[in-house]
Amino acid sequence: MNHPGETRTRRRDAAENRQRILDVASMLFEKHGVEKVSMNQLATEAQIGPGTLYRHYRNKSELCLELIKDNVVILFEDIEAYLEQHKGDMPRQRLKGVLSIFIRFRETKLQLLTGVEEGADRSRTAAGRRNPIYDQLHEVFTALFDEMNTAGQPSPDSVFRSDLLLTVLRSDTYLFQRNVRGLSPESILEQLCLTFCP
Repeated sequence: MNHPGETRTRRRDAAENRQRILDVASMLFEKHGVEKVSMNQLATEAQIGPGTLYRHYRNKSELCLELIKDNVVILFEDIEAYLEQHKGDMPRQRLKGVLSIFIRFRETKLQLLTGVEEGADRSRTAAGRRNPIYDQLHEVFTALFDEMNTAGQPSPDSVFRSDLLLTVLRSDTYLFQRNVRGLSPESILEQLCLTFCP
């Protein structure tokens, strides 16, 4: 039977380990980039065993998501507030506003968001879920595309359009457009609007 003092000590140690992992991961990711940092390197730098690290985070994707979770909450609060403030606007205009908010988020959290995506790609479920961020965005985009569809007019399926839009917003495609094609974030936004909400 565990003594109450032992249980508190274990919880405190676990919380300290978790915070140490997050601090070290944040520092290493900032210095070297998410892709170049291994889980073993994280465990070594945090001065914990690999088993302790994996008990807290199964992979770098989970760790990246943990590091940006507060920012993700703020992102969706900003999106919700924007949609509420502009509920009288045309759905195309609101989609452009949501895309603008997300592109700003992508630019500021590029490394961590890429890390979240990479882990989600390797561990997709049978349902094909990408990651929690994109699942929420998918709901927002689908609702806006549904509003754009007018009765009697032929239009692409809203879910399909949302899938395509999220594919374009993924780090690999986004960075290709930005770094290889030379488009600025503003130009990417304009091209997305021309393509998805003409």
